Formats: sequence, structure tokens, C-alpha cells
Amino acid sequence: MVKRRVIRTVAAFEACKGVVVLLASLGFLSLIHKDMHELAVRLVEHTHLNPASKYPHIFIDAAGELQNSRLVLLAFGAAAYILVRFIEAYGLFNERAWAEALAAGSGAVYIPLEVLELFRDANWLGIALLVVNFAIVAIMIRALLLRRQAAATEKIKRGNRGPGFGRESGTGGNRGQITVLLKIMHRLG
Repeated sequence: MVKRRVIRTVAAFEACKGVVVLLASLGFLSLIHKDMHELAVRLVEHTHLNPASKYPHIFIDAAGELQNSRLVLLAFGAAAYILVRFIEAYGLFNERAWAEALAAGSGAVYIPLEVLELFRDANWLGIALLVVNFAIVAIMIRALLLRRQAAATEKIKRGNRGPGFGRESGTGGNRGQITVLLKIMHRLG
């Protein structure tokens, strides 16, 4: 199996992503019923930016268009993301196969988007995110493959070749299945 420490490190990383989004969403929720346009203007002035220049002006206009219903929708989306990350972290910490599959799948979804973003604007942060995400997907796929290999090896050691076959099946070997097959063949022909 992939070392427990590596899987638990990934679990901690996923939990940290959930905590970051939780803190950000709490900040967004604190903005409900506030004058977003006024807050944006004050933020731009506080950072000593010119409100008439291009990007601060876009920011102020976008904040003015943000409505409470959109903030609530963003909060629900963030809550779903947080829940998935915490469930994933719990499953990874307890070495569950479903959590390894979830981590591999949820990480693999972002790889094409990160590659496209690097084609548009290559920077060190984008490269680092791609490398970390790719490493997590590779670790989870390796853990799943090793888990499957260990299960197959254990199955062979026990001599169990599937349900209803062999001495361990509790049906007296293949006799019961042969009888059923003969009855079906008799009815068909």
C-alpha cells in the first residue's frame, strides 16, 4: 500500500482546502445586506488605487452588481465544496478506497483546466498548482491499484475463485451449479 503517512498528508491538504474555503465563505456571508458598491469603493481607496483606472473601476462595477441572492448561492456552493473536502479528508485519513477514488477524480477534473490556464498565462503559481494536483492524482491512483492488487493476492491465497466455486463456497463444490445448468439446458432443448 501507499504509505499511510503520504495518504494522511493528502488528507490534511484536502482538509486545509476546506478550511480556506470555509473562512472565505464566512467572509462573504458577512457581506450580506451590506452596500457592496460602497465597500468596493472604500477598499479601492484604502489600497490607494485610482477608482477611475481600468481594473479598480471594473472591480467597483462588479461589486455593485453583486446581489444578496448571488452571495447566498455562492455560500451554498462553498458549503457543498467544504462538505466534499471534509468527507474526502476523513475517508483518506481512515484509508478508505472510496476516498482515494474521490480524491483522484476530483483532482483529475482540474488538470485540463490548469493546463489551459498555463497556456494562457504561464506563471510559477500555476505550475506549482498543476504539479501538486498531478502528484495527488498519481498518489491516489497508485493507492487504488495497490489496494486492488492486494485484494487479488489475498483472494488467490484463500483459493476463492468467485462465488459458488471451490471447496469454500459451502455448496459442496460445483455440483449444485452443474445441476442448475443441466435443468436450464433441459428446458431449452
